[in-house]
Amino acid sequence: MSEWMFQRDAINEFHFVRCGFDAATGIAQLVYAFDDGPELVETVTVPGAPFVLDATRAHAVDQALRLLHLIAGVSYYKAAVPVHIRIDSYNIDADTATLLDAIYLNGLGEFAYRNNLNLHDRIRFPHRDAADAAAPTVGLREHALVAIGGGKDSLVSIEALRTLGVAQTVTWIGGSQLIAACAAQTGLPTLNVGRALASRLFDYNRQGAWNGHIPVTAVNSAILVLTALLHGVDQVVFSNERSASYGSMIVAEDGSTTKEVNHQWSKGWVFESIFGDYVSRHVAADLHYYSLLRPLSELAVARQFAKSTRYDAHFSSCNRNFHILGERPVSRWCGVCPKCHFVFLALAPFMPKPRLMGIFGRNLLDDPAQTAGFDALLEYQDHKPFECVGEGRESRAAMAALTARAEWRGDALVERFAREIMPQLDQDALRIEPLLVPDEEQQIPAKLQERLGAYFAA
Repeated sequence: MSEWMFQRDAINEFHFVRCGFDAATGIAQLVYAFDDGPELVETVTVPGAPFVLDATRAHAVDQALRLLHLIAGVSYYKAAVPVHIRIDSYNIDADTATLLDAIYLNGLGEFAYRNNLNLHDRIRFPHRDAADAAAPTVGLREHALVAIGGGKDSLVSIEALRTLGVAQTVTWIGGSQLIAACAAQTGLPTLNVGRALASRLFDYNRQGAWNGHIPVTAVNSAILVLTALLHGVDQVVFSNERSASYGSMIVAEDGSTTKEVNHQWSKGWVFESIFGDYVSRHVAADLHYYSLLRPLSELAVARQFAKSTRYDAHFSSCNRNFHILGERPVSRWCGVCPKCHFVFLALAPFMPKPRLMGIFGRNLLDDPAQTAGFDALLEYQDHKPFECVGEGRESRAAMAALTARAEWRGDALVERFAREIMPQLDQDALRIEPLLVPDEEQQIPAKLQERLGAYFAA
């Protein structure tokens, strides 16, 4: 028999082969394959083993493991996007299939756009008609696993929960030393979950696999749901603000149509609501998945972060420092990527200029070479970048606020905005204050909501 070769366009089926968890070691195995090719084996390692689980929690862990197996498969499915999906070792119900269809179709939206692929006729998860029984109450203790990514947002959540007296463990996935250092600066208990992708996937990439952005927050959410159950805690907390629900508006070349492509779909409200609802109905009734910052805009988060200098020398939102094959942190901020541009602009109205320049090492708004990057944030002659940045209206409001401040208005890009762009805009739409009002769309536990609102308003 000849050795199987990866040929992207000839592949017909993607298989979810099996998944397993060893409570003695804390290692989960997630196994996939294309057609009759070799197995792709991913491992997720949860610290704290051995785990002793009663029957109810063991069942919930098994449900969470299957959910993780199904969601993490997106990293491998995208390599060939075959027309058939097979689940070999267990069945799923219609609710699960509906959730997965949404995650794969929307979470791969940018991937499909960049690769000029239509996934609508490919993604159909097979399911049986019978619905799974409602999830039981597992008996989890009140404690939050708070996801940290090293940026300002998760630090705002951590400090809010600390002030409100919610017990928490700062948690991250993978080996980032930048995130580890930032987590250590919190002074709170930490938990570092390991994730190792199947090495064969990188071979496939070299052999012509489709490549591009995946809904990594969906994968990380499923990992932390499994982790929470193993540690017996009742909350998985992310720090996705309301701006994440808005994508980039792509205009067709002939100008006839506009479509929304959201780089941040799995950070948005739709994902949070359907995933959180699924977890409470199908995995564990007393496990709460939510974003603490969902009611806030990016500018409101920036204002909150600016109230403390505790993390100025430690946080970084620069995605050029984070790579799947290892980070390369020459400095915490590259100063030229969309994340650097947006974080600098969002913080500028809320902190003294010398402090902000101290964080970044230079003034990004006085560099004409950065014009195109900031224009994209402003949605001026370009669409919003495919990055985790705020809405165009937030960037425009922040820039407008700087035009009224003596320390900023002489800077090249602020002066250009005032001269060329601002006169074309509705002046009422450039006010920051309306963007700082919390939204109603969220699923924060009721006993936290009122106190949290008062904390952010202080």
